[in-house]
Amino acid sequence: MPAPRSPLVLAALASAAVPGLQPTQVRRADAADGVGEDVDAAVVTDAAGRSWVVRVPADPAAGTHLEREAVLLRRLVALDAGTLPFVVPEPAGSAAVRGGGRALVHRSLPGHPLDVGDLRPGPGLSRSLGTALGRLHELPPTIADEAGLPSYTADEHRERRLVELDRAASTGQVPPGLLSRWEKATEDVGRWRFSPCLVHGDLAPERVLAEGGAVTAVVEWGEARVGDPADDLAWLAVGADADALDTVLEAYAVSRDEQPDRHLPVRAQLAGEVALARWLLHGVRTDDADVVDDAVQMLRDLDADVGGEAL
Repeated sequence: MPAPRSPLVLAALASAAVPGLQPTQVRRADAADGVGEDVDAAVVTDAAGRSWVVRVPADPAAGTHLEREAVLLRRLVALDAGTLPFVVPEPAGSAAVRGGGRALVHRSLPGHPLDVGDLRPGPGLSRSLGTALGRLHELPPTIADEAGLPSYTADEHRERRLVELDRAASTGQVPPGLLSRWEKATEDVGRWRFSPCLVHGDLAPERVLAEGGAVTAVVEWGEARVGDPADDLAWLAVGADADALDTVLEAYAVSRDEQPDRHLPVRAQLAGEVALARWLLHGVRTDDADVVDDAVQMLRDLDADVGGEAL
């Protein structure tokens, strides 16, 4: 992978992408700015005191995701006011990058990455988060079609999960108890009868910005697709306090026109656990021994807690 572009180069790209943007300060962006690892990114301050985020794909695959994301974001920004109870990045401009791909620039958004430890039962951030996710999942799936995003039926989603488990098993690094737990949950067809909807697809604390006890913005939409709504709850199922999660799920159900299927929490828990296997596969695919070791240790810890038990 090529060396990351310097903040000065990224500032120049931002200036080229947005007419009138005159950079005065620049710093490299990080997870606290709501940017992913597959992009080179910087936060640029201009002469008018405005703050901008510029992102450049680190490889061709990231470039494809960024192009799709830009199309989706323009459609989300065009929604009627109040449709979503949070803001999304509004593309302000783009610029071609030497070697292929395009830099995408948007204004910095309000809020800070959500801390799962701040979620409490009752009114406040947990309820705001549940409402935000529910309203997101109420958006028409046609938005994804218009943006050229992938779309999966419930059966297709389950089959993809089974293939993922087979790949993880082939590494020989997943404890047998965990594999059995995951396979039983995935092979139970009755748990996979859900209505696919537009999902963010890569939600984590750094993707959700919050301030004053409410969700203010959601960023990094490159993995958006039509699929299982449980995928957007996975990070909460494995990381949030149980009582706070109940509040999130209650607010989520109230904000949906159609009541969520009763197996949604189980699939969310499954998705959150299988994310460790996905991390392992990433390490194997990139031949990164540190990532593999990290994933193996987390899998062993999880196995010690739940291995062999049914979801």
